[in-house]
Amino acid sequence: MPVIAGLAQHGQCEEALKLFYQMQQRGPMPNQFTFGSALKACSGVAAAAEGYQIHAHAVKLGLEGEVFTASALVDMYAKCGNTKDARILFDRMPERDEVSWSGMIGAYAQNGPAEEALGLICLMKREGMRMNPFALSSVLRACSDLAAPEQAKQIHVQAIYAGLESNVFVGSALVDMYAKCGSIEDSCLVFEDLPERNLVSWNSIIVACANHGHVMKAFELFDQMQNAGVKPDYVTFIGVLSACAHVGLVDRGYEYFNSMNRDHGIIPRMDHYTCMVGLLGRAGRLMDAELLIKEMPFSPDIVVWRALLGACAVHHNSELAARVAKHIFEMDPEDHVSYVILSNIYAAVGKWDEVAKVRKLMRDSGVRKEAGYSWIEVKKKVHYFMVGDPANPQMEEIYAELAKLTEEMKKAGYMPDTNYVLHKVEMDKKEHYLTYHSEKLAIAFGLINTSAGTPLKIMKNLRVCGDCHTAIKFMCKIVEREIVLRDSNRFHHFKDGICSCGDYW
Repeated sequence: MPVIAGLAQHGQCEEALKLFYQMQQRGPMPNQFTFGSALKACSGVAAAAEGYQIHAHAVKLGLEGEVFTASALVDMYAKCGNTKDARILFDRMPERDEVSWSGMIGAYAQNGPAEEALGLICLMKREGMRMNPFALSSVLRACSDLAAPEQAKQIHVQAIYAGLESNVFVGSALVDMYAKCGSIEDSCLVFEDLPERNLVSWNSIIVACANHGHVMKAFELFDQMQNAGVKPDYVTFIGVLSACAHVGLVDRGYEYFNSMNRDHGIIPRMDHYTCMVGLLGRAGRLMDAELLIKEMPFSPDIVVWRALLGACAVHHNSELAARVAKHIFEMDPEDHVSYVILSNIYAAVGKWDEVAKVRKLMRDSGVRKEAGYSWIEVKKKVHYFMVGDPANPQMEEIYAELAKLTEEMKKAGYMPDTNYVLHKVEMDKKEHYLTYHSEKLAIAFGLINTSAGTPLKIMKNLRVCGDCHTAIKFMCKIVEREIVLRDSNRFHHFKDGICSCGDYW
């Protein structure tokens, strides 16, 4: 029915579903196009329960295998986060169109596992399907999540062969992908070559430069964007505020923040307040950050409180941390990240009784600490590392490489900073813990398995500790390689004994 399709296409999904149900009760028999429109409406509101019912009705009428219905089912399950059922339907489709391919690839890119999105692109190519901008943009997002630069370059080549490199959506995804894979240079090159730039592409490059510490470049791009007639949106200001936070430009941050509503008619959202809290907190203005949270025009969420808790960790302020953590645990008693941060703050200032209380509370609540891990892509394969995990068959070589490197580092002046071992153990054990942090294991693996001079790109799920940050500055100088590390906060580019963050992170 055209009316149902029109409502679904214009975002009036609930109205479309109501009309579909009315049609079932007293209207004509629905066909595959009607089912497709109704399922599209379910996708728009992520209404999985309604989608299951419509699926059952399509099966009853024998329409599940029709191309239009099947593609809509794959898309519906994917957008509702059910990639398992989406893939089952996808695999048994007798005929697949661009919609079903794109929907399935997008599902894996958004919900994971990202490796499956890359596999589907290869399968799509083998089956002779034409690449389309949506599918390419989705798989590039998957490469971004994996931080797999070699695989990303292969997808870029496919985009060139398909004649889609100049497409503004694919181009924007390439900008974002290269930045998240650690290559801000390639990201900037792609952006400069774009024949057309929209708001998404401008935002992608501004955020990329901010996260890589190229803050002045981010500010310049912000001005160029406006000179080009493109109006900034809320994402643009997250980019410039993040840039300010990465180098501690408090006054400039306030200028951008205040200009949002005054000059651009953009009401600051929670994300913008979180950026400002992070900026103030990292700069040591913890009380100002706390006051800003209290003066927000809406109730603070857990993310903004956690930003302040992270700043407390940087400045070892356990008193404020306790107050902040109380707010967080009232919102989510099982927030494992905040338990760990609070425990680490107490450990850093030697309050071991408080550490024991927090850890007991975690055990009693069934809260588990997220394990730290790092990964590196070598020869198109991603390798993961955790402290104490002997899974890698080259672990003996890795330990030997680290031992040799640590000896050279100490000769060059490196002193292990045992303050970053947040366990009450003997000094020699503290040094042992520091030596085998996951990012150091990944670096040693990269040194063994790549040729001399090759840059190393390491990814880490948590914030890099101060000792590892210092150690990697020594490492990059000794081995004469650039080492790029992406942690949970930002990118660090180590070269010639210096880090791009200027030791401010």
